[in-house]
Amino acid sequence: MAEHRIGILVSLFLLDVLLLDAAKILTLSTAGGSHFMVMSRVSQILQDHGHNVTNLLNEKLIILDFKEKISYEVINWHLSEDELKETDNRRQLLCEDIVHRSNHHTNIKMFEYFADLCSHLLSRNDIMDSLRNKKFDLLFLDVTDPCVFLIAEKLGKQFVAFLPSLFSIIDYGLPNPLSFVPGFGSILNDQMDFWARVKNFLMFLDSSMKKREIFSQYDSTIQQHFAEGFRPVLSDLPRKAELWFVSSDFALDFPHPVLPNTIYVGGLMDKPVRPIPQDLEDFIIKFGDSGFVLVALGSLATQYQTKELIKEMNSAFARLSQGVLWACKDALWPQDVRMAPNVKIMDWLPQTDLLAHPRIRLFVTHGGTNSLMEAIQHGVPMVGIPFFLDQPKNMVLVEAKKIGVSVQLETLKAETFALTLKEVIEDKSFRGLVHDHHGGDCVCSMKMEQ
Repeated sequence: MAEHRIGILVSLFLLDVLLLDAAKILTLSTAGGSHFMVMSRVSQILQDHGHNVTNLLNEKLIILDFKEKISYEVINWHLSEDELKETDNRRQLLCEDIVHRSNHHTNIKMFEYFADLCSHLLSRNDIMDSLRNKKFDLLFLDVTDPCVFLIAEKLGKQFVAFLPSLFSIIDYGLPNPLSFVPGFGSILNDQMDFWARVKNFLMFLDSSMKKREIFSQYDSTIQQHFAEGFRPVLSDLPRKAELWFVSSDFALDFPHPVLPNTIYVGGLMDKPVRPIPQDLEDFIIKFGDSGFVLVALGSLATQYQTKELIKEMNSAFARLSQGVLWACKDALWPQDVRMAPNVKIMDWLPQTDLLAHPRIRLFVTHGGTNSLMEAIQHGVPMVGIPFFLDQPKNMVLVEAKKIGVSVQLETLKAETFALTLKEVIEDKSFRGLVHDHHGGDCVCSMKMEQ
């Protein structure tokens, strides 16, 4: 399993390089949300393998209902009340922009926000001194936010890098032949004709400029917190990583060259399946062999989805014979929208356990990497509604592998959405992906193991 691989590989690295049986490791993710979930999982895996793990966290900035038990140490840093109020206001406006109008401008605003938080953290001498005094042997960094490289540079420690999705603005030295490796933002697959390769080349030039602009958001942070003559070049810092862990699997990703220090560890969030709560089981049973559809669009999209989107999706679900379990907060449901009789909404759903249920027929997802890995693990076909960042590219992969289809948020209408849902549920080419009713292994999982 991926979690054992990651623990064993880091342990071997520490034994080889540091000559220690148990190491002091700092795990760090400054992006929040699902990134914290993955880093918490990594932290617990390393702790369970005998290391002394500390996680740096700002829990006030996490939009997440996290319920897992942990045994590793947590250092919680806080903004002042005024800074927190200002940050909350900025974050809410930013999240709405990202969900509703995702483009390069909103990406720049997002990394400008990250850079300001980075400056706040680096200015906290009490936190930085506390981290120095712990004398960590290794840092384990979620590289979604480039701030983690600046923290590693400040602490002067070696680190391993963790890429929690297939998307990245980080260039970590992998060769990416444009003839068959789709570039950042291209939304292409690996089967490119001449004109697709021309587009891929042009998108490579465009994305290179965009990446430089994103990195430039950290220029003032570097100038403020590093002395002249010792200021690092942010784009050079990823090359210092001893290892790169990628939270994906070759079964999903397109073929591309991989260096020896790049290790795929997709499936980290996989956990033993538990029985679902009785109220959910009672709801599913009502629909008999028709089964049910699971809908989970991620914490960010769920919080900021529009009334119009809820209305169109609800109308589409009303046309299905399946029951629909939908992760949607009751407080956000529009009062003038009558909920379809086959729909049940809940603030939180046990996603992994429901994906493993023998009567599931379809997963409606935002296309986040964690969700895709879980759906593939349990062989559940998908209809994706990608919102931003890595999600459009993830759904290109899903379509290329013929394990689901993608629906564009801007064009989602009840009638066509319902037809898409029915087609995926009824299409024989997808039907083989779903568990048999005896809880056997799914075809998709067996393909991944071959």
